[in-house]
Formats: sequence, C-alpha cells, structure tokens
Amino acid sequence: MSLIVQKFGGSSVANAERVFNVAKIVTDTYKKGNKVVVVVSAQGDTTDDLIEKANEINPDASKREKDMLLAAGEQISIALLAMAIEKLGFPVVSLLGWQAGFQTSSAYTSARIKKVNTDRIEKELDKNNIVVVAGFQGINRYEDVTTLGRGGSDTSAVAIAAAMHADLCQIFTDVKGVYTADPRKIENAKMLKAISYDEMLELATLGAQVLNNRSVEMAKKYGIELEVLSSFTNTPGTIVKEAAKMEKMLISGVAKDTEVARISVVGVPDEPGLAFKMFSKLSAKNINVDIILQSIGRDGTKDISFTVAKSNAKEAAAIMEDYINTVGGKNVSVDEKVAKVSIVGAGMESHAGVATKMFEALYDAHINIRMISTSEIKVSVLINEDDADAAVKAIHAKFFDED
Repeated sequence: MSLIVQKFGGSSVANAERVFNVAKIVTDTYKKGNKVVVVVSAQGDTTDDLIEKANEINPDASKREKDMLLAAGEQISIALLAMAIEKLGFPVVSLLGWQAGFQTSSAYTSARIKKVNTDRIEKELDKNNIVVVAGFQGINRYEDVTTLGRGGSDTSAVAIAAAMHADLCQIFTDVKGVYTADPRKIENAKMLKAISYDEMLELATLGAQVLNNRSVEMAKKYGIELEVLSSFTNTPGTIVKEAAKMEKMLISGVAKDTEVARISVVGVPDEPGLAFKMFSKLSAKNINVDIILQSIGRDGTKDISFTVAKSNAKEAAAIMEDYINTVGGKNVSVDEKVAKVSIVGAGMESHAGVATKMFEALYDAHINIRMISTSEIKVSVLINEDDADAAVKAIHAKFFDED
C-alpha cells in the first residue's frame, strides 16, 4: 500500500464536470489499494473574483481580512470534491488547512509553512477515508487564517508529502507536463520526460507557471520526487527529481515574466556602502530585487537600476525616493512596460556560447536587450514588454528547431 498525494489546480475543478473528472482520478488511485491525500485549489478564477470583490469594498483592506476572504475559495472546492467522491460511493472527508495541521508564520497573504501536524490526516487515513485538504491556507499562532500566496496549493501538497513521507506527489494541471516553453504560446514546444529540481526552480521563479517555486524548493530540500501531469489526459507527465539521476540537457526551457518592473535610481553618490544601504531598505520591506545594473561612476555619482515584482514597484519607488532625499540623487523612475525572458539549463555549466546563441536570436528578431543577468544554469534579459512573446518564440526556435 502506497501513500499518494495528489494536487489539483483551479482549472482542474473549474466546473461540475471537471470536479467529477478529478473525483474519478482520485477514486481510481484509491481503488488500487493506495492511501490518498488530495490537495485542491480554488475553482477557476475564484481567487481573482474574490480579490475583485474585496477591491469593490475596500482596496486598502488589511492583509488579515484579505486572507479571511481568499481562504473561502478552497473551502468551496474541497466540499464540492468531497461531495462528488461521496456520490461515487467512496469514503471521504474534507479538511481546511488548519484542520489538516498547517501552522504558518503571520505574514498574511504570503505566509510560510512552519510545521504540518499530520495527526488528523493520519487518523482519517486509518479510517480508510480519502482525505481532501484545502491548499493555499493555514493558521498562525494567533489562530488567524493565513494564505501562502499565489500557487500556494503546490506548496501545501509538497509539505504534506514531506511530512508524511509519501511515496509519490503528483501535481495535476491543465498541461501534460513541463515543456520547453508555454505550449499554449509556442506551437512546437517539447514536453520533457524529466527535469532537475534546480532547473525547475529557476523556470518557476522566472515565470513558468506550471509549478510554484516554493514547492520546488521544498521538494528539493526533502527529496520529494514530483510528477507534473494533466488532469485531462491519462498519460505520464514530467518527473522533477535530483539532477544526479538524469542526463543534463543544454537548455531545458524558455520562460517569460511580464509581472516585473524596472526601477532606476539616477545620480546617487559614488561611494562605498551605498548599494548595501539602498538594497537593505528594500529587504527590510520583504521586497525581492532581481536583475541589478550599476553604471560606471562619473562626476562623483552613479546610476543603479534593478527589477522588482510589478506588485512591489510603487512601494519600492517610494522607498528609493525617501532614500535619495537623505543621501542625494537626481531622481527615481519606474518602468512597468518591461518583461524578463530567460533560458534555463544545467548543460550551460559545461557548454560555452549558450548566452551568445540567445543574444543572436534576439538580434535576428530585432529585439533590444536592456539588462542582463546570468548564473550557472540561467541567462535572463530584460526587454520591452511588447517584445516578450516574439523573444520567447525566437529563442525557442534557435535552441530547439535547429537541433
């Protein structure tokens, strides 16, 4: 008997027909003699709809109250799925995040999982129940409902798999697996049979929406092998696992992220420690900075540009405005009409000229590069937002159509 954790995204349970489709997948797994824990996201666009409702009432509502509202989406999903499984004649129980033992930090709307107390889940499994758990949510030390941020249900599923030493963790989505690019945008995108944790983490962080980056971090930390597959086709998906167990590809994928903004701080003093002080102010507000470009100092000043999530752009710019008012500087500008396009591949470590090939693809497509960032297994460029789709298409063709 195996313990299998299955996670289903919002599109997989978007309507009654799809809820019953998921119920059949779950019960088929159960009928094979497995213990099954199911983690479910809110249906379809429910979370976006709830955010819209909140904005109609109070756009500046506290994050605590936003979490109280947003957690409702998953409560609807688990109840409906449990009802469908009941109708198929199988024993089932649905649990909210706190009932399933999710204890989190108090960072409302972006809480971190501190511990999963699996006692309740284990008791229900011992009764031979299928256990349906609300993803994306937990409870903090004040007994307030918290949510884990976008894609948090992936993290919930991996956390349960890690805490209970599950034999398999399957992430069901609306695509057949992990592709070299978004198959809905790139016609000849290729599905990968396997990808390493590190490559998947980079792709997830850089805009690929198939898996949440925090879930991949957790899977790597606890050695949880993941399978990403479709809830609509009965075919094997992509395995996410340790790189040592697989052949390294030159490039695993191309990703884009349009939810970024570029902040430029112009004419600040060219002196030691300024960059540290500047970015520590952003860090104190939990604002992550990605690509950074610093100009060569001249006339005693320098310019520093960096990227942040678009949702943090306004706050980051305000922090920088306050900062240059104290140290001196000309101005701060914000550009939200940008996109980050990246290539990821473990094979970059041992192959020269990968970045050159990417830049050649962009040159051939007449796309201007505004900023560049590299690591051992990725190259990212910042370009105009209008060029994002064309850039992904050109880069993907350069690396995969020429093979």
